[in-house]
Amino acid sequence: MNEEPSKEKVPITKLPANVKLLGAASLLNDIASEMIFPLMPAFLLGLPGGSKTYLGLIEGVADSVASLLKLWSGAWSDRAGWRKGFVVFGYGVTALVRPLSGLAAFPWQLFAVRISDRIGKGVRTSPRDALIADSTSPSIRGRAFGFHQAMDHLGAAVGPILATLFLLRWPSQLRPLFLLTIIPGLAVVALLVLGLREVPAKKNPSPDQLKLTLKPFGWHFRLYLAALFIFTLGNSSDAFLLLRAQEQGVSQAYLPLLWCAFHVVKSGSNLLAGKASDWLGPRPVLIAGWALFAAIYLAFALAANAGQVWLIFLAYGFVYSLTEPASKAMVTRLEPGERKGLAFGWFNFAIGIAALPASVVCGWLYENFGPLAAFGYGATLAAIAALLLLLIPSSERQGQKK
Repeated sequence: MNEEPSKEKVPITKLPANVKLLGAASLLNDIASEMIFPLMPAFLLGLPGGSKTYLGLIEGVADSVASLLKLWSGAWSDRAGWRKGFVVFGYGVTALVRPLSGLAAFPWQLFAVRISDRIGKGVRTSPRDALIADSTSPSIRGRAFGFHQAMDHLGAAVGPILATLFLLRWPSQLRPLFLLTIIPGLAVVALLVLGLREVPAKKNPSPDQLKLTLKPFGWHFRLYLAALFIFTLGNSSDAFLLLRAQEQGVSQAYLPLLWCAFHVVKSGSNLLAGKASDWLGPRPVLIAGWALFAAIYLAFALAANAGQVWLIFLAYGFVYSLTEPASKAMVTRLEPGERKGLAFGWFNFAIGIAALPASVVCGWLYENFGPLAAFGYGATLAAIAALLLLLIPSSERQGQKK
C-alpha cells in the first residue's frame, strides 16, 4: 500500500502528547548540551595536547559510538515491545556524565566524557524516534519530527544565551558553567519518568524481523542508506564551523550568541520544513537541503570576515531544517511499521559509521591544507548524495523486499 503525502492541514496543537513531551525533553536536554558545545573547541585547544586533529577524533569517535548503539537499541526496542525504558536510561546517562566536562584537565578526559555522553544518546535516539512514529499518524509524521527538531533547536538557542550571561558575570569560568548543566539534565529525566507513555506494539514481531540485518529491506531503503552515508562522510562536526568563525574574527564571548542565532533559525524553520515534507514528500525537500548544504560549506571556506560568517551561519540553520525532519520522514515512508525501530537503527548506523572518518578527515585537511580543502570535501560529497536520491521514487513506499 502506498502512502502519499497528506495535504490535510493538522495544527501543531493536535500533535500527540508523547510528541510534545519528547519535544520538551529535547528542549531541556539541548539547553544543557549547548551551554557546553560552542565553547568546547576552544576549551579543548586550551588543554595540554589539544589540537584540531584531536577535536576531529573526539567528535568522530563519539558520534560513531553513538550510532553503533542506535542500531542495537532500535532493534532491541522492537524485540522488547516497549521503548520508554531506553529513552529514560539514555537521557539519564547523559545528564550524569555531561557536567563532568568541567573536571577535565587533559584531552583524553574530555574524550572519555564525550564518549559516555554519546553512549546515552545512542541508547535513546532510535527508540525515541520510533516512539514518535508509533504515537503519530502517517499523515503528520513530517510535522511531528519537525516539531521535535524545532524544540530541540529552541533549547540549543536558549543554552548559549544562558552561557553568555554566565560568562558576562563570571568571565572565563568555563568549568563551573559546565558543572551547572546537571540541573536541566536531571529535569529531563524527571519529566520522562512522570509523563512519557508507552505505545503498545500492535503485534509481536517475528524473530526474523529482529535480526540486525538489511535482508528484509527493499533496495530503495538500501540506496537511501548509501546516500546518507556519503552525505555524512562530508558532514563533519559543527565544531569546525565554530573554529572557522573564531578564525574570521568572532570573539569567544560572542560564539555562544552566534550558536544561539543559528539555532533560532533552525527551530523556526523546522516547523515549516516539516510541513513541507508532509505536503511535497520528504525526498524533494531532502534533495534541496543537501544541495544547499554543499553551497553553504563552500561559503564557509571562502568567508573573509566575521560579518560574512554570521550570515552564512544563519543560512546554514535553514539548511538544517530542510534535512532533519525530511531525513527521518524518509525512513517511515520507505519501511513498514513493524520495523520502525530497526529501520531507525540502520538510519543512525549509516550516519554513525561515516561520522568518524568525516570529522577526522576534516580535521586533518583543515590543519594541513586549510579550510577550502576541508569544506570543499564536504560540499562535493553532499552534491553526490543529492544526486543519488534522484534514483529513489518520490512517493512509493518500499517496504518488504519483493
